[in-house]
Amino acid sequence: MITFLDMTNEILVELNEVLLTSVTFGSATNIQKAIQNFINKAYFEICTAHYGWPFLALTNSQEPFFGNTYVETVAGTRWYLLNPNRRTQDDDYSYVSWDRFYATTKGVSGEVAPYSSNRLRFVDHDFWMRYFKDGDDADLNSSTFTGGVPRFVIRNPDNIRFGLSPVPDKVYRIYFYAYSQPQKMTVYSDYLPIPDRYIPVVLARARYYAWQYKENYQQAGFAADDYKKGLRQMREELVESPPDFFSDDRMLIY
Repeated sequence: MITFLDMTNEILVELNEVLLTSVTFGSATNIQKAIQNFINKAYFEICTAHYGWPFLALTNSQEPFFGNTYVETVAGTRWYLLNPNRRTQDDDYSYVSWDRFYATTKGVSGEVAPYSSNRLRFVDHDFWMRYFKDGDDADLNSSTFTGGVPRFVIRNPDNIRFGLSPVPDKVYRIYFYAYSQPQKMTVYSDYLPIPDRYIPVVLARARYYAWQYKENYQQAGFAADDYKKGLRQMREELVESPPDFFSDDRMLIY
């Protein structure tokens, strides 16, 4: 793993500045401290350049076919926190794939095969309010509440909860794909979850800010070009879909 100290010193070498050690890293000032800030800033910029980088995806699920995390429902309860362990905004997910929610009884205590499993259709809050809320409320407030197997997932306007329609009649596992927020590096031994081969992209962006700090705008321009090329490569290799077909326009000459 390439540490925060390694990345900082790589840029300091290029700028012909005094290098840091594990002892001096925490007390860095001036250009050394600025470089540390630039690296974090560069990483955050990359993370916001696309909503679904795989290196930010949660990985605690045993059912990758369904999703990478799940929430268990409660009979008669409509709204659920996306992250049941949420305490502050820092616990919120950076992105949730709303079109990939899946409801199943597989893994639920007491359930046996054949399991109930179905993909949930995403509807926005206004659509649900217009077409489904009255029916759901009537059933929920009835003395003979029946509920049902969820068919729709609703994004709550607070962006930290999701709702289900119909209201669940029992316990289901609601699987979905979620992505964590990027974390700031603070100590010399910290490292980024990014694959090592993409660290030069982070460094290129940090180098851009470093050369601007030095008022060397030509070198800053070169670094900006390196960053754009590297970011495009990251998109192509990590998130963009492969082509549906390949064509060959070569001509055979006999």
